[in-house]
Amino acid sequence: MAEIRLEQLAHSYHRAPSQPGDYALRRMDHVWEQGGAYALLGPSGCGKSTLLNIISGLLAPSEGRVLYDGKSVNDLTPQDRNIAQVFQFPVVYDTMTVHENLAFPLRNQGQSRERIDDRVREVAEALEIESLLARKARNLTADEKQKVSMGRGLVRDDVAAILFDEPLTVIDPQLKWRLRRKLKEIHQRFNVTMVYVTHDQLEASTFADKIAVMYEGQIVQFGTPRELFENPQHTFVGYFIGSPGMNLLDIALGETGLEFDGRTLAVADSIVARLRDREGGRLQLGIRPEFVQLVAPESAVLQGYVDLVQDQGTFKIVDVRLDTPSAPVVKARLGEEVIVPEGRTGVHFPETWQRFYVDDRLVEITHETL
Repeated sequence: MAEIRLEQLAHSYHRAPSQPGDYALRRMDHVWEQGGAYALLGPSGCGKSTLLNIISGLLAPSEGRVLYDGKSVNDLTPQDRNIAQVFQFPVVYDTMTVHENLAFPLRNQGQSRERIDDRVREVAEALEIESLLARKARNLTADEKQKVSMGRGLVRDDVAAILFDEPLTVIDPQLKWRLRRKLKEIHQRFNVTMVYVTHDQLEASTFADKIAVMYEGQIVQFGTPRELFENPQHTFVGYFIGSPGMNLLDIALGETGLEFDGRTLAVADSIVARLRDREGGRLQLGIRPEFVQLVAPESAVLQGYVDLVQDQGTFKIVDVRLDTPSAPVVKARLGEEVIVPEGRTGVHFPETWQRFYVDDRLVEITHETL
């Protein structure tokens, strides 16, 4: 196991990068602590796989260093870094049996036959592929091959880290939830540093203790699933995490306080004062659909009409189109038992769950301010 530290790391595929847009990875400092289970989450093209390949040694960074337990590994090959990597598509030897595939890394280390057999059966049991050990890999399904590929990464107990690059892409959707949970159990059992790349927030939150959310080549927030949900540090995190994502409204600082489309919002004076200190950029109010309340129209500053109701079985997603000049849609996520008003409704944002952003970054407001 190892602590993996990124120090002033950046990468560009341009020969002479001169502006932020030239970088696939913008300069970052980050630490993956020893023995942790982490997810690297973000949309396609945000730099997740580039970062993983730099950590593993498949790609040399343009700038900065990768350190394992405080020692630079920039000049080391993936083999010398002593890591295991599981790719999006299974990597197995088709002419070998499952047992031989799992045993291969251990045989290369010269371990005893007894030790190899014990470790192979331990990993096969954890992945629920014991019944496949005698079968040739070429006769396996894609799901089974990927399990074997994962097992090859897990079978060595001396690796510094195991890196997973969207490993469930080829897995049948009905089996994904079981394998996600199984990987979590394996981490707890073997206590090895794991970094799991995915674009699926459910995969990330099921597997990881902490999630690094990437956007445009940057890690914009690193935290627990709860922290990402309740206190997104960047508007992208608010939008990307959650189903549906956070409501974001452009607001302005007026003479009487915070204004939205010409209407003054009910916000504490202390919060307005804090936002005036940050005046100058794009100002937005964010609130999760789970915390939006539909109330009587006459009791709310913001009013509109119910535009769409999506019944999801255990909850409802309600679109309310506000009757203001910009006519934005605010989404509310309501319990199945809640009666959705027909026609006009008021919209209320509880102050506890309001979040304010300047140029996409969260403005920290302490509990004393609230």
